[in-house]
Amino acid sequence: KALSFNPNRVPARVLLARLYIELEQFKDASHESELALQVNPRSLDALATLAVIHQLEHDQAGFERIEARVLALNPGYAGLYTLLAEMSAQNRLYREAADFARRAVELDPESWQGYGLLGMNQLRLGRMQAGRANLERSFSGDPYNVWIKNTLQLTDSFSDYVELDRGSFRVVLHGDENELLEEYIHDLAQQAYRFFSSRFNHRPQLPIRIELYPDHADFSVRSVGLAGVGLLGVAFGPVVAMDSPAARERGSFNWGSTLWHELAHVFHLSMTDNRVPRWFSEGLAVYEERIARPGWGGDVDPGFLQAYLEGRLLPLSQLNNGFVRPSYPEQIIHSYFQASLVFEFIEERWGFDTIRKVLSAFRDSRMPHTVLLDELQLDSETLDAAFDAFLEDKYSIALQALSPSDDAAPGRLSPDTALPDKYFDQFKLGTQLLEQGNLELAELFLARAQQLFPEYAGGDSSYWLLAQLYLKQERSDAAQQQLESMIAINAEHYEAHLQLARLRAARGDIAGAAATLEAALFIYPYDLEVHRDLARHLASLERWDEAARERRAVLALDPVDRAEAHYQLAHTYDRAGNRSSAREQILYALEIAPNYFQAQALLLSLREAADAGEPTQ
Repeated sequence: KALSFNPNRVPARVLLARLYIELEQFKDASHESELALQVNPRSLDALATLAVIHQLEHDQAGFERIEARVLALNPGYAGLYTLLAEMSAQNRLYREAADFARRAVELDPESWQGYGLLGMNQLRLGRMQAGRANLERSFSGDPYNVWIKNTLQLTDSFSDYVELDRGSFRVVLHGDENELLEEYIHDLAQQAYRFFSSRFNHRPQLPIRIELYPDHADFSVRSVGLAGVGLLGVAFGPVVAMDSPAARERGSFNWGSTLWHELAHVFHLSMTDNRVPRWFSEGLAVYEERIARPGWGGDVDPGFLQAYLEGRLLPLSQLNNGFVRPSYPEQIIHSYFQASLVFEFIEERWGFDTIRKVLSAFRDSRMPHTVLLDELQLDSETLDAAFDAFLEDKYSIALQALSPSDDAAPGRLSPDTALPDKYFDQFKLGTQLLEQGNLELAELFLARAQQLFPEYAGGDSSYWLLAQLYLKQERSDAAQQQLESMIAINAEHYEAHLQLARLRAARGDIAGAAATLEAALFIYPYDLEVHRDLARHLASLERWDEAARERRAVLALDPVDRAEAHYQLAHTYDRAGNRSSAREQILYALEIAPNYFQAQALLLSLREAADAGEPTQ
């Protein structure tokens, strides 16, 4: 708007160029910078912006030419390197950001912004002591920088966290959560590392640092220096930070799926030297979630398909804009899911090896926006058309059921109404009938809504409502079927997991009940009774090592009867053949309750076994 009044306003050109850089639209950014320099060839801001573009496009000769031009105009201009550091970090090039920030402070020892950028990016790379030292130096010179102040306050709280080195990983957890969560996190991280190492034929730098924050504001500061970021996790390369399950309301996210997503990023960033377009990395990470376990990564919802029908989803060539500059409130979420569908489409049609090749090509490409098209040997219009055809085929029934009806449904629905085959009409009437207690008719309309949109399994979906309807009718088999279908699509609905586990256990499917409760722990691991039930199921299956894990979790949750918890863990250790640990736990139990008869009997049994020379782990 400013440029429409004054096309020669250099600050507006420079700002517009930097906004294009955030969108990874480097050609447009370069054009705006050149226009600014036509007006003022000595503009340090415009020249520095052009240097950023050359650096991000791997144009070393062009970068050095502009760098020399800037320093010839002002040999002490540290702003060149602070801008390079800032824009490199925005484009996930954290090592380069730290290097440029270091050059800024070498050029100007009072570049407080340079010290701050150096410290922030050292923290992102896991260099914790050096990062804090540089943040403190920045703050001593400029105590009014809110990003630096917030981050320093966060580092002050690190004394409350526990760092555990476990082979390929350094897991960082708050002291209140360490005993409960560390084992689950490490086991899942190991599974992810083995899977991605094989899938991508690549091994990133080790160790990988994994930090979980029980306060979302702390995670937000760790991510961007400010509270309020709407993310669940972030990967800087060798460092992953995310919300712990305590940071969100129960059922609002699946922390196991989130960790899998962020570890996928570790591989993407390592393979490409962090030079991967945002939409590509985010879409591929969500796709990796979706194929990892049933229900992970989310699935389609009505809003996404309605956005497609209304033409609001962006073409692939502009998909980065959906992550950085959304034009409607749900567009970021829609862009994540849309990008994941792109990879489902590519793997289905060209195979996963194509995705690996594209990732490898990003490392050295000067034109990242053409890498995918070059590998697929398509132009952007053809790829967009092919993807649209894929999406329309995949969701053909649901799209028809969500498209506008020629005959609008009446305002007041009734069972006698001849409803069009539209999802919302069928669902609305089914819900009304269920609220009125007319279960038989409600079932008909809800079942039809499910047939029209079987991919949607949100908390307000027909799967959940039909399961509750069938439970009221004591039709446990039908309820179980609905819940199984639901959690296969939606892995974040905690109560659905608990209901399904109870139904499976009642039918004697102990293995199924155990699997469901294990999946529920990735939503909410703080329910002591869930750990107890899971421990009992695993013991019934004679999976003693896993049962011991659950008994340790019970203790970590500080039960009222700690003597009983120690005894149960001792009993489980004994059945697992680990009598030394069993004896230790029994002594803890007897220290709390010296007259605990079962504990005394188990201790005597352990001593007799030791006297007999029976082997132990």
